[in-house]
Amino acid sequence: MFCFQCEQTSKGEGCTKIGVCGKKPEVAALQDLLIYAIKGLSQYAVEGRKVGVIDLEVDRFTSKALFSTLTNVDFDPARFVELINETVKHREALKEKVRSAGGKTGFTEGPAVFKPESSLEAMVNQGEKVGVKSDPDINPDILSLKELLVYGLKGAVAYADHAAILGQEDERVYAFMHEALAATLDGSLGVEEMVGLVLKCGEINLRAMELLDAAHTGTYGHPVPTPVSLGAKKGKAILVSGHDLKDLELLLQQTEGKGINVYTHGEMLPCHGYPGLKKYPHFFGHYGTAWQNQAKEFAKFPGAILMTTNCIQKPQESYKDNIFTTGLVGWLGVAHVSKDFTPVIQKALEMPGFTEDVEGKSVLVGFGRNAVLGVADKVIEAVKNKAIRHFFLVGGCDGAKPGRSYYTEFVEKVPEDCVVLTLACGKFRFFDKDLGDIGGIPRLLDIGQCNDAYSAVQIAVALSKAFDVGVNDLPLSMILSWYEQKACAILLSLLYLGIKDIRLGPSLPAFVSPNVLDVLVKNFNIMPIKTPDEDLKAILG
Repeated sequence: MFCFQCEQTSKGEGCTKIGVCGKKPEVAALQDLLIYAIKGLSQYAVEGRKVGVIDLEVDRFTSKALFSTLTNVDFDPARFVELINETVKHREALKEKVRSAGGKTGFTEGPAVFKPESSLEAMVNQGEKVGVKSDPDINPDILSLKELLVYGLKGAVAYADHAAILGQEDERVYAFMHEALAATLDGSLGVEEMVGLVLKCGEINLRAMELLDAAHTGTYGHPVPTPVSLGAKKGKAILVSGHDLKDLELLLQQTEGKGINVYTHGEMLPCHGYPGLKKYPHFFGHYGTAWQNQAKEFAKFPGAILMTTNCIQKPQESYKDNIFTTGLVGWLGVAHVSKDFTPVIQKALEMPGFTEDVEGKSVLVGFGRNAVLGVADKVIEAVKNKAIRHFFLVGGCDGAKPGRSYYTEFVEKVPEDCVVLTLACGKFRFFDKDLGDIGGIPRLLDIGQCNDAYSAVQIAVALSKAFDVGVNDLPLSMILSWYEQKACAILLSLLYLGIKDIRLGPSLPAFVSPNVLDVLVKNFNIMPIKTPDEDLKAILG
């Protein structure tokens, strides 16, 4: 196997024996084969669009299939065998539609004509021949850009998939998805063309996040500043992790009047700020930090049950009794698509839950763009009066690899005349710090989930207009942590917008070649984090 798509990849180079994430070689090979098969499906989707053939079922399936290959998804080999076979069925059906419409279908080699073997072992052998290192003669910079494009696209379709669940879709997102995947097979494309596609991926991801923002705010209202308890209440409990607001809403509806308190975990913390969700009286608080350290976190939940709401990796056997996973056909036998959480509710009722009240401080959430821009006049005045010297966006992914303590230390050392904006699960390194306020404006503003980078962008754009300067001229610095492919997509969106001077860590992506990194440095001055003291001095002087 060879996989280097996440920040924690072995030795900062690539996982070759088993993934740091727990992914085994056979799953890595099957994921590679699925990506290969999807590219063949996309070739026909591209040709179909040229003759007016657009298959929404194919578009949605491709998005979900690509989503299934993110870091820390369900690593069940059988799942990928099913997806590979389904990809080929969609491909052949689409091929006939395109042929009937007079489109090009004469592909003679590659994934457009690939036939999967019948056994899992044989499929694994096929996958081993089409992975990242399958072409030893490819230009390393072209390979780097192709992988960057695919990883950015994985993040974009993850957001698009969540948006589609709430009824928000855009043909442009699906069209580019196929265009980009098919382009990775085009040997005639050079570095310049690939860079253009990578930046366009950033543009499309921005649209995907806009769709998800519209889905969330249109369904549940704009987040409002809300205190959230980090303690627990005696009684039955379900803790919800993941990202899917729709699943949380359905669970809240199905647990009404049953004596079960519902808590958030990980990236679901921002849900407490949405009026359409916070209205439920049994939606109590937040317990635990980020999902990347699940084994350690789950040990804190004796007697409670935890439900994940997207394609998170299956939990380990050692603590499966405390966990119910939707999105998988797993414990208690409920599929994600059924949206019937009766088994998890029954399991929660059988378990003791929290046997006593647990005291805990509270944190503030709900500072999305609507809330922040609602007090923009106060913010602008504070900047003009020099009460606020600088803004820091400190956000991104969390992870278990050493080096992420940088972000905690950085926030702790930010001067008292500066404001920290934060989003995504990286904030759990410091989300409960009491930084005080500046003239009533909290110094730590939680913007939301990772996809709420869209809100952060809108805040920055609005401030730049208010001060009549470019975004890069604002007293704003971005200090980002990355872990997986959604972070790649957000980074590409920032680069598409021309944002410069981004500090990225804990380490730079292994899939970015030295020459590609040089392009990013020259054009965007992207740089690795150093130490909090060094970076603060460089930024503030």
